[in-house]
Amino acid sequence: MKVSTLSKLFAALALAGVASHSFAADTIKIGIAGPKTGPVAQYGDMQFSGAKMAIEQINAKGGVDGKGGVDGKLLEAVEYDDACDPKQAVVVANKVVNDGVKFVVGHLCSSSTQPASDIYEDEGVIMVTPAATSPEITSRGYKMIFRTIGLDSAQGPKAGNYIADYVKPKVVAVIHDKQQYGEGIASAVKKTLETKGVKVAVFEGINAGDKDFSSLIAKLKQNNVDFVYYGGYHPELGLLLRQAQEKGLKAGFMGPEGVGNDSISQIAKEASEGLLVTLPKSFDQDPGNVALVDAFKAKKEDPSGPFVFPSYAAVQVIAGGIDAAKSEDPAKVAAAIHAGTFKTPTGDLSFDEKGDLKDFKFVVYQWHFGKPKTEVSPQ
Repeated sequence: MKVSTLSKLFAALALAGVASHSFAADTIKIGIAGPKTGPVAQYGDMQFSGAKMAIEQINAKGGVDGKGGVDGKLLEAVEYDDACDPKQAVVVANKVVNDGVKFVVGHLCSSSTQPASDIYEDEGVIMVTPAATSPEITSRGYKMIFRTIGLDSAQGPKAGNYIADYVKPKVVAVIHDKQQYGEGIASAVKKTLETKGVKVAVFEGINAGDKDFSSLIAKLKQNNVDFVYYGGYHPELGLLLRQAQEKGLKAGFMGPEGVGNDSISQIAKEASEGLLVTLPKSFDQDPGNVALVDAFKAKKEDPSGPFVFPSYAAVQVIAGGIDAAKSEDPAKVAAAIHAGTFKTPTGDLSFDEKGDLKDFKFVVYQWHFGKPKTEVSPQ
């Protein structure tokens, strides 16, 4: 087989998403690490969908110029399942290192992202998380860790200020799932509410995986709670919403982006109506992203999830860093990412010294059962 024919065959395989280990040396591997299994695998679907679409479209345009030459190198997706479990995330991170992968989109849950990031920083692997919002992840002076989403230190005040200024409840409860993400965002909301003079009558943790919230609901009723903020993920909040409605708790509810997907309505049914959620902007509604939205729909993939576009942007940032550095050396690429600005479907992204976005705004949406969510943030 002629060399030119072989090259064309490889390009066709890569664009079709077919793994070809024989040509691994000719590609730049991008690890995608997140939950393919477990209770929040729906969010992993968003992450893998967005990242793989970016890889496919970058490859279709000729790949990434990693050595200052004319011909680009194609990107190759390497998928890892951490199930949003911290221990499994450490196993995954070590496998990423052993596989020789130098660039990672992930992880997703803050509790698994933080221990994985320790390994990546030590081993010289660039990690760009499109979903982990805990401030602690980027507060340790690391140079290889970035994110294409905002922080709970911004999301918490956004929620707390909205509750105080627009909902104006009489008695508030703040509940969390005792995990890094859930408790962290709940604490930020509590602090904001108290700063605004709103008393938090109940601040309590449940256990991730709990199914029966009878005692919690009884406590909320006893305290005459009329508004509940929940820090955590949709499986527990969905059950809490449904059981609260069944037991006659007359209260509004709000949660972070970890509850913002259609599964909340599948679990809570009509009880999900009116739920308030802080989310990234609906980038799929941006007129400038119509062609990309159509590309997702052509593959029968939903572009509306909160982590789809940030995951796409994460790949673009990595590819743009490689182009800017004219090198695949992660240290040089990290320096280029810190110094650069990258045009993505989520906006022009630039990073501070910690690897956080210099400007990211969360939006408050109201959930509707059987209908699209609506933005309720003040303009």
